[in-house]
Amino acid sequence: MDNAHSRIEQYLDDHALTPFVTKVLPLTGDASDRRYFRVLLREGESIVLALHAGPIDFDRLPFVLVSRLLRAVPLPVPALRHHSNALGIIGQQDLGDVTLQAHLGAASADEHAALYRHAVSFIALLQARGDTLRSEDYPPYQIAFDTDKLAWELEFFYKYFLQQYRGISPPVSVQVALSKEWSVIVEELADERRVLCHRDYHSRNLMLHERSLFIIDYQDARLGPDTYDLASLLRDSYVDLSSRQVDELIAFFLALKSGSEGVTDAQATEFRRRFDVMALQRNLKALGTFGYQTVTRSNSVYIQYIPRTLNYVRANLTKYPRFARLQDLLAGLIEELR
Repeated sequence: MDNAHSRIEQYLDDHALTPFVTKVLPLTGDASDRRYFRVLLREGESIVLALHAGPIDFDRLPFVLVSRLLRAVPLPVPALRHHSNALGIIGQQDLGDVTLQAHLGAASADEHAALYRHAVSFIALLQARGDTLRSEDYPPYQIAFDTDKLAWELEFFYKYFLQQYRGISPPVSVQVALSKEWSVIVEELADERRVLCHRDYHSRNLMLHERSLFIIDYQDARLGPDTYDLASLLRDSYVDLSSRQVDELIAFFLALKSGSEGVTDAQATEFRRRFDVMALQRNLKALGTFGYQTVTRSNSVYIQYIPRTLNYVRANLTKYPRFARLQDLLAGLIEELR
């Protein structure tokens, strides 16, 4: 555990917790360089320690600043209990181990539906209150899914899924053609009105704690299309949702956003078109992440989610004639998209 053990011991001593500790357990981390440990206490609730690679400046950390922003919305996020800048550690509320993804297998159909409506309502609230709380004091209002970021994500798919994971080296003509297709998608998405986005809103970043949902892993929040978080949730690589469930949840989201005014059929159709374009971009980026984690970080756990994600991509490519050329190009490289 290199110096993590000594850092944790010092942290617990500094916060007068050592006499109450019964066990310190390592937890599975996220895709960042942070490491997590659960501290079981003889008295009171357990806590989770997030160990950064080195010293931190707590009051300037994006995670801390976004935590404050989301609590102001208000949205349920883990409470920050204490910290040490020198040790690079933050102690936070322990939400347990049950993600929305993990819980769905044990949930009834009614509970499943209720949890997803709750998750969708968080997105609507984030977007509505996000405009009101806009301030340069919060990092998400200073960064956005612009053309550069969206294009980078598609190139990430090209590099880490196609080239490194699948070992495919397309000819220059195909690379150029793909770049042209990417640019059309990117420019369309970047031109949309921007709202506050979680940035990675899916079933593994929603925790079920004491029968309530909490949001985690939000430090990369930024501005983006109003379809971004919804596409992340409803075209989630980790969970199967039926077409009917997706349709109903999109309708629920639109009802929340429109209030008593409601939406016309034309507006609903246009939103669904934008949703599908966003989902296509998100799913391609996810494939890049899975390739990167597998090849670069030797983390093979994500391989199991590739088939579902490819199915999403194929469904959207075949749904819209505008993507015929893109489908031809990708199908020539990826068998599952034929």
